[in-house]
Amino acid sequence: MRANHLSDRTVLNTAPTTPAAQPVAAQALVLGLSLAQLVSWGSALYSFALFVAPVEAALGATRAQTSLAYSLALLVEGLAAFAVGRWIDAGRERVVMTGGSLLLGLALLAQGWVTGLAGFYAVWALLGLGMAATLYAPVFAVVTRRFPTTFRRAIITLTFLGGLASTVFIPLTDWLIRHWDWRVASWVLGALNLGLCVPLHAGLLRGAPRPARRAPSPGDAAAPGGGLSAQLRGPVFWRLGAFIVLLMAVVAALPPHLVSLLRESGLPPAWAVALPAGIGVLQVLGRLALYLGERRLDVHATNRWAPLLIPLALAVLLAGSGHGWAALLFTLLYGLGNGMLTIVKGTVLAQYVSAAHVGALNGALGLPLALVRATAPLGVGLLWSPRWGYAWGLALLLALAALGVAMLWGAQRRALAGAAPAA
Repeated sequence: MRANHLSDRTVLNTAPTTPAAQPVAAQALVLGLSLAQLVSWGSALYSFALFVAPVEAALGATRAQTSLAYSLALLVEGLAAFAVGRWIDAGRERVVMTGGSLLLGLALLAQGWVTGLAGFYAVWALLGLGMAATLYAPVFAVVTRRFPTTFRRAIITLTFLGGLASTVFIPLTDWLIRHWDWRVASWVLGALNLGLCVPLHAGLLRGAPRPARRAPSPGDAAAPGGGLSAQLRGPVFWRLGAFIVLLMAVVAALPPHLVSLLRESGLPPAWAVALPAGIGVLQVLGRLALYLGERRLDVHATNRWAPLLIPLALAVLLAGSGHGWAALLFTLLYGLGNGMLTIVKGTVLAQYVSAAHVGALNGALGLPLALVRATAPLGVGLLWSPRWGYAWGLALLLALAALGVAMLWGAQRRALAGAAPAA
């Protein structure tokens, strides 16, 4: 299978091809990393909801106490993200991702032996560290370094399997817990990380490309000196950072409230449950549309307009409150938009700021992203009222999404204007 290439007009970062980027190796690398993403996301993040009830029963814990473990994992993930990104940029991706999978596996094994809350919190702190080294941010940085002219297509491919993690691991974890118990389920999930993800990362990530000088990204022109510190202070990075954080707040806030929100929109109870389940499929369809149109669509136009589906979906739901058609249209727009948004968020820093420092740039956003993921659902819940339902919460999310898209447009315009003289 030959390697895919984007047209020159859609590529903003180029570098010499490395041995790891030859066609056969490229296919094996992306498919192997995709499989590891499926296991990492499914075993570490999506399993938590299923462990909550049996862990509470076994440890005599409250829902607030178990929820704290999840928030702790997100906090640790955010705190570690910048260091992880720097190590990947320095060519240490094999050590980082293999070590991350090792941490996930050992932590899940240890969860099967915990007897108190202190042990449970320690396990989830380790899981947060492992997630920082294995999930989308680090793997996106890896493929960006290895495929400097086709990283966007590689990222789309990675998200296909990553997007199916909940579909595979929620029923798998539930089956393990029901047929054995939560401790055995923890051991099985840990063994999957140790037996599959560790060897995948250790074997596939050999021969990481050394840090090298790349053709400047558009954002480099806006950051004097072009180095990491200048880029972190630059207006393009901060606008893109605001876009990523604000849109993360929106997509993190909605899932815990989605069923209740759709019920309030006039849908029958069965539809209110079925539509959120279908969002995962719509996300995959959105990514598939980008994959199939990669050579035909202008990448900058895609980056500009795809995220707009999120505020548009919220505006439809808010304007059509109480009408089933609005809920249906919202689900369609939101599902497709969220699928495409993952790709845009995962690529714009490399395209408009720097591919050479993309790991550290993504890592710098780790803590604010962790904070909004932990607090956004609570904020929407606090804004709910018996009289107005979710109206105020939706209005706030619409404002945040619109502001985020405006930040993206401003960053893109500034980056491309800065690149114009060199064209």
